[in-house]
Amino acid sequence: MKLSNFTSIPSQCFLGEGPLWHSGRQSFFWVDIERGNLFEYHSATGVTSTRNFPHRLAVVLEGKDGSLILGLDRRLARFDLETEELEWLCEVEEDLPLHRFNDGKVDPVGSIWIGTLSTNFTEGAGSLYRVGRDLHPKAQLSNLTISNGMAWTEDKKTFFFIDTPTRLVREFDFDLESGQIQFRRVAVEVPEELGFPDGMCIDRDGMLWIGHYGGSGVFQWNPKTGQLLEKIELPVPHVTSCCFGGENLDILLITTAQENLTPEQLEKYPQSGDAFLVKVTVPGYKTSVAIL
Repeated sequence: MKLSNFTSIPSQCFLGEGPLWHSGRQSFFWVDIERGNLFEYHSATGVTSTRNFPHRLAVVLEGKDGSLILGLDRRLARFDLETEELEWLCEVEEDLPLHRFNDGKVDPVGSIWIGTLSTNFTEGAGSLYRVGRDLHPKAQLSNLTISNGMAWTEDKKTFFFIDTPTRLVREFDFDLESGQIQFRRVAVEVPEELGFPDGMCIDRDGMLWIGHYGGSGVFQWNPKTGQLLEKIELPVPHVTSCCFGGENLDILLITTAQENLTPEQLEKYPQSGDAFLVKVTVPGYKTSVAIL
């Protein structure tokens, strides 16, 4: 079954990513990585505001007391939305200036999981880190190329992860107390004709919703069987990520990109880089808040 009813939010991102529902503000956030733009869409008013940072801005997460945690280049920072004060927290891979953060999520106990890649997309150059209260990043996975989508199951025992070029969703045992993961199996293999799996979220039935770069949509997969269940068809080729939000957590905010499109393709797909809202029947979960 294909879903195609959507509302578009013009943002014309070069590389839209990092969607987040902030329940306290009742708004969606997302980023344009290369341009350093942070977007906030206020659900009650339909108004979008933009802030800019002189960095590559890869990740936006919810922090304590309504603040945001931002992934800027290779550093994490706390951002106060009222004062617009930026407080630097920690850095990874200081000796690798071509590297930057990519996707990031908060786990069920409030630690931040955030991955890196080389801006040359060097195979195996990236890693996945866990950052807890002590602000000392601990590598969880290495030899990654484009560290991307993450999700945890409701029982907090399983972690899903995507390294985009592999076209695999890998499933790991997740230990809630230690934060350690151990590879269990491949949950989903994405066929070449469906594009590359990118950002990901999980619904209350345990199904995975994944943005497919080059696949023109968000695909719903059953990680227990590896079966494709549904597609949200969008009028753009490069779909990058999605998250659940809205009052009932039954709205998907979907991010997209203009990068790697020719002028002719951009003319054919003029909504590339915009964000999209789609109502779904099975809601997701409230986003975890970082302990930082």
